[in-house]
Amino acid sequence: MTTAELSAGASASADASLRWRPGGPFDLLQTISPLRRGHGDPAVKVAADGVWLAFTTAAGPASLRLVSQGPASDPVVDARAWGPGAEEAVAAVPRLLGGDDDWTDFDEPSFHATLPRMVRDARHRNPAVRLPATGRMVDALVPTIMEQKVTVIEARRGYRYLVYRFGTPAPGAGTVAPATLMVQPTPRQWLAIPSWEWHKAGVGPQRSDTAMRVLRSAAALERLAGLPSAEAATKLQTLPGVGIWTAAEVVQRTHGCPDSIALGDYHLAAYVGAALTGRRTDDAGMIRLLAPWAGHRQRVVRMIGLSGFRKPVFGPRMTIQDHRHH
Repeated sequence: MTTAELSAGASASADASLRWRPGGPFDLLQTISPLRRGHGDPAVKVAADGVWLAFTTAAGPASLRLVSQGPASDPVVDARAWGPGAEEAVAAVPRLLGGDDDWTDFDEPSFHATLPRMVRDARHRNPAVRLPATGRMVDALVPTIMEQKVTVIEARRGYRYLVYRFGTPAPGAGTVAPATLMVQPTPRQWLAIPSWEWHKAGVGPQRSDTAMRVLRSAAALERLAGLPSAEAATKLQTLPGVGIWTAAEVVQRTHGCPDSIALGDYHLAAYVGAALTGRRTDDAGMIRLLAPWAGHRQRVVRMIGLSGFRKPVFGPRMTIQDHRHH
């Protein structure tokens, strides 16, 4: 069981605070890593005084600082938040940090014995991993759309440009929070970005048009956070330009989905195939390989990633394109 307890007056300078016990092994950086769009992510900063996240809640923007204290086998997470959304930000911390993520069935001995050795070994070395769940659909969806059919480097470059140019400084930025911490644009702010700025960011018309379409349904999108992950992913795919890959990438972050895998990914199927069989495969092959662990396929993929396995180079790398001067 995980427990959360409000720590009244734990920090005189914070607008809200929380001390949360994960109730077992927990690694803050490993857990938060899927939410970070590279080391230069404007909205997620790893600093000397903790991990900082900035985002908008229904009550307004918030800066959230997370610090894990005590032994990794049973730590306490100190969460402090500033800004109009501070109370909502700290209330969401347990779910954000995988408080609802239950690995009991995955770690059950008879199931565990069916896993490939590299997965078992990786889990043994990484017992503190949790799958995070932000519950913030638009914040996950827009940067994921930017990553469609381009390199990660290209997508993250465009995301940084747009957030720094059209987002807002996080509450307390430059005082209590890192000076460069930013809150993603709100749906209204995203929609106000002119087409030439998307172009300057290297985001082509197909991706920017998709982003603008989904942002017009932002209120309805946020309600999907309350649905089971599979249903939310299905409803996301009814939006033009949002396919199975995008939906999977989103619910992994918003719902902490333990089973969602990104079909159509440029590298994933070949990586999983090489790891499990020594040969590259396609999406259909990956589905067959992971079928014995249905319900936990994302956990398996995450453990393969943490195993240290590196896929052999099978062919030319995807070319980084620069649309900004076209």
